[in-house]
Amino acid sequence: MYKLPTATYPSSWQDGAAFRSLKTRLSFPWPSIPVVVPHRLRRKLRSKLRSRQSAASAISALHTSLSPLDTLRAVRAHRWNLYDAQYLLLAALAVFAFAVIQTPGLAVKAAIATLLTLALLLPLTRQFFFPFLPIATWLVLFYACRFVPGDYRPPIWVRVLPALENIFYGANLSNILSAHQHVFLDVLAWLPYGIIHFGAPFVCSAIMFIFGPPGMVPAFARSFGYMNLAGVSIQLLFPCSPPWYENMYGLAPANYSMAGSPAGLARVDQLFGIDLYTSSFTASPIVFGAFPSLHAGCATFEALFMSHTFPQLRPYFIAYTLWIWWATMYLSHHYAVDLIGGSLLAGVVFYVAKSHFIPRVQPDKDTRWDYDYVEIGDGPAESGYGLAALGPHFPRSAALEGDEWAVGSSSSVSSGLRSPADESPSNWDGDTLASHSDCDAAGMVKKA
Repeated sequence: MYKLPTATYPSSWQDGAAFRSLKTRLSFPWPSIPVVVPHRLRRKLRSKLRSRQSAASAISALHTSLSPLDTLRAVRAHRWNLYDAQYLLLAALAVFAFAVIQTPGLAVKAAIATLLTLALLLPLTRQFFFPFLPIATWLVLFYACRFVPGDYRPPIWVRVLPALENIFYGANLSNILSAHQHVFLDVLAWLPYGIIHFGAPFVCSAIMFIFGPPGMVPAFARSFGYMNLAGVSIQLLFPCSPPWYENMYGLAPANYSMAGSPAGLARVDQLFGIDLYTSSFTASPIVFGAFPSLHAGCATFEALFMSHTFPQLRPYFIAYTLWIWWATMYLSHHYAVDLIGGSLLAGVVFYVAKSHFIPRVQPDKDTRWDYDYVEIGDGPAESGYGLAALGPHFPRSAALEGDEWAVGSSSSVSSGLRSPADESPSNWDGDTLASHSDCDAAGMVKKA
């Protein structure tokens, strides 16, 4: 065992010279670590990175704590409001789904619930899993639909969508578009419908997290989850047959014992010699979930959010949505009226979120780390504070008074005045649709 060499300590620790000489006499057997980057270069890199961050970079910071006590303190400090009732709804849907699901068994379901609870207790993971709760509930409910007995389900509507198609458009657009089939068209329809559709939410989230304002991704995640929850609920309560059913059975009555069909995606499986879509669509949890089309809804929702964040790229997002629309009809999975229904649902959810929860984009900011303050809602810039309109002329000191003043608190919104913030702001506030954790703790959120 290594022993430190004896040393004579100076009588006064204020004697700097004696202390420096003492340090030179102490030697430690630590191996020297080679420094790949020179010290001067490291200082220069740190200086550049810090210069990119504004003085109010706290609004874009993430929680790094792993202590459940921080979460419990945040819960005690949280100001409960009507928006918190959303979690009662999510809990009720989750309990229903877990009670209906037969496989996997109780042990697996208990393990999933335990892991989710642990993720919500740790501040580091809570900031990601709280916005993800609506999405998780939607996925669990969608999977649970396969176990709902047919006796408890409403009758299947077979003639409604074809009739609406003829009334609105004078013909069945899905049959017209799918009448002329080709391998190139099959691949062209498969890419957005079977590949891009599943990866687009993750790509959009990553892009908006980096280049959008703080709070954009949590608003996107929650809104995306609630939109899909509403869509699955409509499909469960208003079951309608898709175009492939009309092509196979005509307008004969349908029942819940019938299997699903991959329709045009079966040609993709044959082309690549795989069984990817045939088995998955045949065993679909919701066979008669034609209306509304969540493929169209998700594409429209992503296009709206991305257009809000990057207005100059709006034509490309519109083109992607139209691409999805064509693919769903060419593959005989949806009628045109289904696409309209899904896009309308996405539009309603987006504009409700935009007016209450989505942060405004400031054109002079490149990344989330450049934001000094965040404004919530789509109110006119000339009313209220209008911080975005002031741009660089807005005094930085006024935007950084988060320790003593809260910009856009509930009282200041109603009265038009600035009001003192709570002495102990709650990080839990940002975990509801009513507030934004990225910014509330810094006191830099203004609601229109």
